[in-house]
Amino acid sequence: MIERSYSRANAAPIVNLGLRQYMVKVYNFMSAGLALTALTAYLVANTPLLKLFFSMSPQGQISLSGFGWLMFIAPLIMIFAFGWVITSGTASQAKTLFWAYAATMGISLTPIVLAYTGASVVRVFLITAGTFGAMSIYGYTTKKDLTGMGSFLIMGLLGIIIAMIVNIFLQSSGLDYALSLLGLAIFIGLTAFDTQKIRRMYYDADDDEIAIKKAVAGALSLYMDFINMFIYLMRFMGDRR
Repeated sequence: MIERSYSRANAAPIVNLGLRQYMVKVYNFMSAGLALTALTAYLVANTPLLKLFFSMSPQGQISLSGFGWLMFIAPLIMIFAFGWVITSGTASQAKTLFWAYAATMGISLTPIVLAYTGASVVRVFLITAGTFGAMSIYGYTTKKDLTGMGSFLIMGLLGIIIAMIVNIFLQSSGLDYALSLLGLAIFIGLTAFDTQKIRRMYYDADDDEIAIKKAVAGALSLYMDFINMFIYLMRFMGDRR
């Protein structure tokens, strides 16, 4: 922890160094979470664990088993639990829940590994990483307040979720395509917004426990932006087996 215990002339560089260390910690947690997700998806897709979570028809269609449905719903439950852990739990609990969430998401994303070619998965991942990196840098460096944009994007995301539920009954391929396009645009924008918000969450007087919880919370936000961006891009650019 870097304390503001020097002269005013030296205060700004010290705070900037602390901010850089904090942001590096956020990105390290996020990157490790993505690596865990990728490893979990690969292991489930290529080991007998696949039969524990999924079943495949002779035509190659993938369906969830009973335990698979539990793992599919688990990330939603963890998101609600994560809010409580950040406010009332410890830093160790926050990190543990983050790793559990990343691993569970790996199970949920296994059908993508099975449905698309490995080359296209890698290609789209790299495209996602490049897009994410550009928008995150913009959110970190811009002096423009993105709060208004973020509120608009969050309302748009809620609208997409409602429309997706409605489309379960309508089964409209055109609406599904439009929602995917809008979803991609929203998460690209949210990457910049969340990065700016995470930067503003930094406060040099935070103790180590609070700083770690803030870093994990920020990592989770960016992780979700990346994963959703990747999923939407796979729909447009992925090559099915």
